[in-house]
Amino acid sequence: MTTRLDSPPLHDGFVPCVLIPVYNHPAHIARIVETLLARGLPVLLIDDGSDAPTRAVLDAIHGAHPQTVTLERLPHNLGKGGAVSHGLRIAHALGYTHALQVDADGQHDLSDVPAFFDDARQRPDAVICGTPRYDASVPKGRLYGRYITHFWVWIETLSFDIADSMCGFRVYPLAATAALLARHRPPPRMAFDTDILVRLYWRGVPVQNRRTRVVYPDNGVSHFQMFRDNAGISWMHTRLVCAMLPRIPTLLLRKLRRTETLPTPASLAAPGATAALPWWRRPERGSLLGMNLLAFACRWFGLRMARACLIPVAAYFALKDTQACAASRDYQQRLGVAAPELGWAVPTRWRTFQHLLAFANAALDKFAAWRGLLGERHVRVEDDATLDAAANDARGALVIGSHLGNLEMTRALARSRGIDRIHAVVYTRHAQRFRSMLAGSNQAFAENLIEVDDIGPATAIMLRERVDRGDWLVIVGDRVPSADGGRVVQAPFFGESAPFAQGPFILAALLECPVYLLFCLRDKASYRLYFERFADTVELPRARREAALRSYAERYARRLEHYCRQYPMQWFNFFDFWQGKPPPS
Repeated sequence: MTTRLDSPPLHDGFVPCVLIPVYNHPAHIARIVETLLARGLPVLLIDDGSDAPTRAVLDAIHGAHPQTVTLERLPHNLGKGGAVSHGLRIAHALGYTHALQVDADGQHDLSDVPAFFDDARQRPDAVICGTPRYDASVPKGRLYGRYITHFWVWIETLSFDIADSMCGFRVYPLAATAALLARHRPPPRMAFDTDILVRLYWRGVPVQNRRTRVVYPDNGVSHFQMFRDNAGISWMHTRLVCAMLPRIPTLLLRKLRRTETLPTPASLAAPGATAALPWWRRPERGSLLGMNLLAFACRWFGLRMARACLIPVAAYFALKDTQACAASRDYQQRLGVAAPELGWAVPTRWRTFQHLLAFANAALDKFAAWRGLLGERHVRVEDDATLDAAANDARGALVIGSHLGNLEMTRALARSRGIDRIHAVVYTRHAQRFRSMLAGSNQAFAENLIEVDDIGPATAIMLRERVDRGDWLVIVGDRVPSADGGRVVQAPFFGESAPFAQGPFILAALLECPVYLLFCLRDKASYRLYFERFADTVELPRARREAALRSYAERYARRLEHYCRQYPMQWFNFFDFWQGKPPPS
């Protein structure tokens, strides 16, 4: 049985309708249709072989609104995907330009319908895709199970453009969708929503995400079959991954075309440029969901699989994060001049990708260390005598590290051995999501972590108390202070003077304790820990204070440059470290 409108209402070339697949959902469908009709929207109902009670409800709805409701009745149940595919073809044939898919079980917030259509009117070529905001009614198994699909969709599209591929609350541009359905038969059941969205994305259809509330009604009816539909979703992802492989060049080229021209180091410092923001003011990149998905992969599939998952993530940022890429290219050029033996005469995109991938792997190793997946067997100490002497010294110490390598590995290893005298002095406001993920990996993460905005008199007194009782304080020395007007000292670094914070050396003088340098650097499948004595005490005579600070900063910069030459891909300061000074030619 098919009952259709003679012609859709026309306005400004944008002709929307609402598509609702129905299979044994008599409880909410009348309310849903009445709500949509009250907003002046035509409704297309697809009866997917429902039982007699549901058919009676649908007949009553159509009988009450014959001019605004189209009823398409299928002879037998095709599944959600089959019903929606059929409805999309019918909607396009009826002359509609866009169709909003709404589920019949009452999960979707119909108050968001105008916002979805406003987005579609502004971007008529895009899929407007709902991103669920769940309340406490969501079943936890359904919630966490979605994360696996999210992860694979990001792999299949080589992007994070699709925030949630499983939500059926979305607006389809019907011309592009009908063209896809003419060439491709999507899965007939619950895998449909993901499959069609990924394949539309492959065909160049943009995706715009919109947050929307999703609830699970107490009397809601779900036709999700745990074994059958999970098997279907797994088979769908297998097919999509295989079909994605030959599309990799096209997907990367699309990202490349959408990426702005990489700025030069000088442009990074241009007044008003976003990239010129200091490192502590830049928003943290990446989502907590994405970080937790990688943590999930690490827990359940191991480090090797998690590292493979990082490749498309690094590729995405290599194409998207222009500021980080420009900083990497600047660093490559300086290193190429200072260390010609590396053969880095010209910065390359491939090397930039490797640089970002090394950073991603370092972040993953921090998580793995706190989870206990990396331990002492993965770290080799290069100078046991210096480290043992320092460990046996009852006095406290200041340890100066850097963003070269993986400093967090050492704290995780110390905690795993029950050593609680090591305290990290960190500025974490700009990376709270990543810190949250590490904290979730081990309850001991937050212990012995001293978070500061800047090292003022009150902070220095507190730190002095810790050193006096024998604690070690670990601080980095290769970032300018996290406050405007922070004190720095210039020191030669790869052929050009660069600003180094005075704070670590002033703090060392106030603490009156031994000072060490620490570098934990990845070497193939393991780490090497370099622990060096920097000074018995740091002295800053009043008469030549500036000269002494410069001398200490230069000594530190020389050691940092020494290890950068040995491990060139592991210096992770992705901002304009030289503050707009051109690299040497």
